[in-house]
Amino acid sequence: MILAGVLLLFALILPALPLGSWQPFALDTAQFAFLLSGLALSWDLLARTGQLSLAHGAFFGLGAYTAALTAPALGTLPALLAGGAVAAAGSFLLGLTTLRLHGMYFAIATLAFSEVMRTFVLKAGFTGGSIGMIVAPPFDGRYPLGGYYLAVAVLGLCVLTSYLVSRSRLSYAMAAIRQGEAVARVLGVPVVRVKLVAFLLSSALAGLAGGVYGMKTLFLSPYDAFSLGRAVEALVIPIFGGLYTTTGPLVGGLLLVGLETWLRLRIGEGYLVVYGVLLILAILFLPRGLVGWFSRRRGGRHA
Repeated sequence: MILAGVLLLFALILPALPLGSWQPFALDTAQFAFLLSGLALSWDLLARTGQLSLAHGAFFGLGAYTAALTAPALGTLPALLAGGAVAAAGSFLLGLTTLRLHGMYFAIATLAFSEVMRTFVLKAGFTGGSIGMIVAPPFDGRYPLGGYYLAVAVLGLCVLTSYLVSRSRLSYAMAAIRQGEAVARVLGVPVVRVKLVAFLLSSALAGLAGGVYGMKTLFLSPYDAFSLGRAVEALVIPIFGGLYTTTGPLVGGLLLVGLETWLRLRIGEGYLVVYGVLLILAILFLPRGLVGWFSRRRGGRHA
């Protein structure tokens, strides 16, 4: 958690560093990394119950579109909260019908939900359909760094939520469910209720990240906001950084976005091939992620 605090502090002071002409690029890349790390942390919350979700791209998109559509009437902060609330409402409806499923069955159900949401946005006239929609900047553009600090705030909220959950009784219930639902029920754990709480927290945070993302890009399309690639990123980052931790998804997101950006600048076309190979090698040889590897090196526990 100390490392997470240091990284958040660095994020706060990054705009004040003398980066010269690189500053706009650095801040834009950092903002994207913060939002992806927040999305990864939100996914990891649900993964602690043993559920593999492919719906977090949909929650991300729901938050993005809800915030974009409501911001002109509500303002930036209420619109972002509305995005998180709509994403949580979607996860509640989905969770009531799918959280009794396990393994690949739950994953397939969440993938189907993502496709339903993407199709709905594609066909709905008020969302701009396949053409997409223009999104107003945060605070109507009055504060140039408003979007950046919103991304830092969302990341900080995700880190805090993850840390508090890991230090609460809820974490023991999640671990029991992950190890075996039948045994957890015998021990008196309300399995479906715990998974539903984790789902609600997880989706709300993903919706908040999506809302800030839409205001960052200033444009939304269903192909981007509800991309399956976004859902895959949400699960790859924690696997790379370290599952069931607070530090793992945070560090993993920052490193992977930084690596991808560096490769794109150095290699250009074809950088994704190199990026993919490096990612596969990391997952194969670091089964517990970077945090697990570092903990073994130090002979301690990962946080």
